[in-house]
Amino acid sequence: MIILARQQIEALMDYDLAAEQIEDAYRAASLGKVNLPPVGHIVLREHDGDCHIKYGHVEGDPVFVIKVATGFYGNAARGLPSGNGISLVMCARTGAVRAVLHDEMCMTDFRTAIGGAVATRLLSRTDCERITVVGTGVQARRQIEAHARLMAGRRLSFQVWGRSAERAGLVAQDLSGSGLTVSATEDLAGACRNSDAIITTTASSTPIIEHNWIRPGTHITAVGADAPGKQELDTELVAGADRLIVDLTSQCEDHGEVATAIRAGLVESDRLVELGAVLDQRAPGRTANDQITVADLTGIAAQDIAMAKMVVAAYQKGQGSGPE
Repeated sequence: MIILARQQIEALMDYDLAAEQIEDAYRAASLGKVNLPPVGHIVLREHDGDCHIKYGHVEGDPVFVIKVATGFYGNAARGLPSGNGISLVMCARTGAVRAVLHDEMCMTDFRTAIGGAVATRLLSRTDCERITVVGTGVQARRQIEAHARLMAGRRLSFQVWGRSAERAGLVAQDLSGSGLTVSATEDLAGACRNSDAIITTTASSTPIIEHNWIRPGTHITAVGADAPGKQELDTELVAGADRLIVDLTSQCEDHGEVATAIRAGLVESDRLVELGAVLDQRAPGRTANDQITVADLTGIAAQDIAMAKMVVAAYQKGQGSGPE
């Protein structure tokens, strides 16, 4: 049995390979080739925390994956990371545990950022260069890194906004030091009005982005509303978007940005298009430069499966062994 800790897992991650495999995971999910049971979700309100259990099996795979990920949003004040977690890779034939990946949330952070960058690359205008990132946590940083890597052919510049101007400044300072063009802003409305794309990464339970801040042609990738009760985009913005792209229809109908609009009777489920179908060209994404497009990404187990398989395969290759 393979047992890996966070540091080992991080050393095995590869942005480009992960992007390819996560795109394949989206395609498989949209074709119904992944067994994706409903997400398990535990809310711990008294501790400002929650826990997600996501699990699934890709048709024909020799393994299935169970992931447990936690978010405790008061941890920063305690000097602790807000996220933690672990993934189990299990044999699909015998049920035996093949690998324990104690990633402490890093695989989830990594795959969420890659999913966001894949969506923005696919759905934004071809001249997209100015990106506003909402949030100052780990995911905000990962989104900037992933977008810069996967959209390397464009001259991207990033603005970061957060409720704490100091933390936004630190994100900009740290990432600018790595050669990226990143600045902090305290004017979220102005930043949105002058952006080609907007990435939202917070755990907010009330809308942050207002519909009248968004100009025609803007793309929005929303990754924060990954559980019931979370919302980053105002409902009118979601309802008025020209294209609504989701990672998994059934999941986004239950929680995420489009779920709020559906419950309000402002969006019908038949308007939702899965990202995998757009990647496969079975459904259109952006069809005109003046469209407002929204990608509502709640995070699906197919991504976690792809990440776990990639890490295990990379470890086995390094050890000179093949799949068990």
